[in-house]
Amino acid sequence: MAEINLLARYPKSKRNVKARLGNKEENRALAMKFGKEYFDGTREQGYGGFRYDGRWVPIAEDIVRHFDLKAGDRVLDIGCAKGFLVKDLMRVCPGVEVFGIDISEYAVMNCEPEVVGRLHVGDARHLPFPDGSFKAALSINTIHNFDRAGCITAIKEMQRIARNGGYLQVDAYRNPAEEQIFLDWVLTAQTHGTPQFWADLLNEAGYRGDYFWTILEIDPEWTQT
Repeated sequence: MAEINLLARYPKSKRNVKARLGNKEENRALAMKFGKEYFDGTREQGYGGFRYDGRWVPIAEDIVRHFDLKAGDRVLDIGCAKGFLVKDLMRVCPGVEVFGIDISEYAVMNCEPEVVGRLHVGDARHLPFPDGSFKAALSINTIHNFDRAGCITAIKEMQRIARNGGYLQVDAYRNPAEEQIFLDWVLTAQTHGTPQFWADLLNEAGYRGDYFWTILEIDPEWTQT
């Protein structure tokens, strides 16, 4: 395993934590359905409008370079949502065969036109693919949405279908201040902890791929009372 940030060029998000705290439990209940409210409702309920804007192109470039992807290679995006990364991987590496799976029927039914037929509704804990059928499997900010046992199962499944080519990223925090930001903001993650917590869990699951952590930050404009 190697710790490497393949999302280093992803733009920082704006997070008005105070606004989300207003109806946090109601927002959480809506978000956990992974439906229209989560993707295209208000920012307090989730993404606040999940629309393609090209921000995944540089990440796709870095993924292609990292895994040395070429035409004919097969890649799976676990937790693909509307298929933005699937689309951009095919865009920056013509001929690469990219597919996605997501728990959200809403996201798959509202995917990008270029990826119609490449996305499937399914559960990361039960991937419907043969052993070793992908050169690379990606799971970005998805696995933590399961309980601990579910995380272990999903990581093992990821390892099964791409035995030596995985990249996994999950939310984490390094100190009490970051933990509080996480607890105030995050709606769907059931399992969370420090980088060491996750490193131990990855080892327990027998994961051999690469990984990194998403550390949440408050947008500076919302730090004033």
